[in-house]
Amino acid sequence: MSHDVTVIRTTTSSSNVPHASSDTLDRGYASSFTGMLKPVQMLALLLAFICVRSSLWTDYSAFCYFEVITITFMILILIFYLVNVFRIYRMLTCISWPLAELLHYAIGTILLLIASIVAAVKSYGLPGLIAGSAFGFIATFLCTVGMFLSYKVSFITQSSGPYI
Repeated sequence: MSHDVTVIRTTTSSSNVPHASSDTLDRGYASSFTGMLKPVQMLALLLAFICVRSSLWTDYSAFCYFEVITITFMILILIFYLVNVFRIYRMLTCISWPLAELLHYAIGTILLLIASIVAAVKSYGLPGLIAGSAFGFIATFLCTVGMFLSYKVSFITQSSGPYI
């Protein structure tokens, strides 16, 4: 009884592709709903930061916390966006990127919600601080949507296979 081995080729070699460098850029992700949601999230966070930063405020600790959370969260969203657009996840396979993004959204959304509530309570009727906390709440909602989409990618698609 002989066992024949058959090789099935699923991808082409990069040497046969004329534009191998364009393979590193994922234009499909940038035009997807998740890919378009991340720049909107970053814009809402940037507007929240600018509104609070350009206002006069007296409660230093509350608004410094808001500024740190918005800028840090915006930078992390940019990093995850670049990881997906430039397909860095293919090179760094030791990290579960969907799970890392889900945890990032879960922790960041909670911190952003707390920061927005504190900014709204301590705004003292100043228009810039009210606008900053409003953009913070908008960013919180957008990040909740991103967290839900990240949850769908990391858990629901993995468990959809047949049960053994």
